[in-house]
Amino acid sequence: AAALDLDTSSTPSILSATEKLAYDLMSWYHNNLTTTPADLVGTLPLMSWYWWEAGALWGGMIDHWAYTDDWSYTPDIQKALLAQQGPDKDFMPPAYYGSMGNDDQAFWAFAALAAVEYGFPVPAGSPGTTWLDLADKVYTEQRGRWDTSSCGGGLKWQVFESSKGWDYKNSVSNGAFFQIAARLGRFTNGGGDYLPWAEKTWDWMERVGLIDDEYNVFDGTNDLNDCSDVNHVAWSYNPAIVLYGAAMMWNQTGEDKWATRTRGLVEACKRTFFSPFPNATGVMFEFACEREGTCDNDQLSFKAYMARFMAKAAKIAPELVLDEVRELLTATARAVALACTGPADGHMCGQKWYVGGYDGHGGIGEAMSALESVQSLLLLD
Repeated sequence: AAALDLDTSSTPSILSATEKLAYDLMSWYHNNLTTTPADLVGTLPLMSWYWWEAGALWGGMIDHWAYTDDWSYTPDIQKALLAQQGPDKDFMPPAYYGSMGNDDQAFWAFAALAAVEYGFPVPAGSPGTTWLDLADKVYTEQRGRWDTSSCGGGLKWQVFESSKGWDYKNSVSNGAFFQIAARLGRFTNGGGDYLPWAEKTWDWMERVGLIDDEYNVFDGTNDLNDCSDVNHVAWSYNPAIVLYGAAMMWNQTGEDKWATRTRGLVEACKRTFFSPFPNATGVMFEFACEREGTCDNDQLSFKAYMARFMAKAAKIAPELVLDEVRELLTATARAVALACTGPADGHMCGQKWYVGGYDGHGGIGEAMSALESVQSLLLLD
């Protein structure tokens, strides 16, 4: 197939490309049939893609609705969020207790928060449901899991002690909680205890070394060693998740420290996750696995969240980071357009965007990353 037609200076062109990418992504989704069991509505083919990634997909599709005014996927999004909210309306369906991480729950909360912020409609016939309540329930539960038995605080990765990873305190869980708190604080005009908890979480992440003095955000730390050693693997979604929270905090407080942190996180993202080779300047890539071809299904989607949250941060803190973010995401979107040349009878977008064509590596994560990278430009007009 020909390259995706994209003129990054033209809003109609970006809209057209975004529609094609959304259609391509949603062609992977089949759990919306009348024969789909109720507990599988809103999930992805589970033998390959974990439950959390479906929540991530719906967050991107709510953004798609907000940025494009495309209502064609609205019923699927609504049904998905309601089907997976769980009996306690906290995005904790018992079917997924076995591997439930705080980060998994948080990605569904991100979707609910996008629904709150953009006014995404609750479907008719679901009385008593609000997206804000769902997000707030996740916040309240995670606040209650703050663990002072080791490392002076922090959230564990896993929700249940029986799960592998119980002894790991990671950046995605703590960074997501930080972002959720910052977003709820803004939506409630500084009400509740959201902003103090956001501050507390950032301070803890910095203290144990998950965020260093150059604003690199590392993967996690072992609480059996009282978080004395940090796993320095760098994944793109970690600084991006924290970045949007920091921009939210600056937007609300105007404090210099949050301006410094917001700028520093964008620089850290640029330093590590763009320009995989000297002749591929400004093209987003997954530093820890992409060039080697070792990314798993989770990691193949991380660039989606980097694009999503860099754009949202630039929107809410434009005087700090808009120009730099726009430059990076524009170069990336152009590379995506050249890389989305997959077979006409199959999926369009590959993993590596710096090879000038389709790399033969198509999947849900690749499709999500392509869509969110291109549609993010609509937020930066």
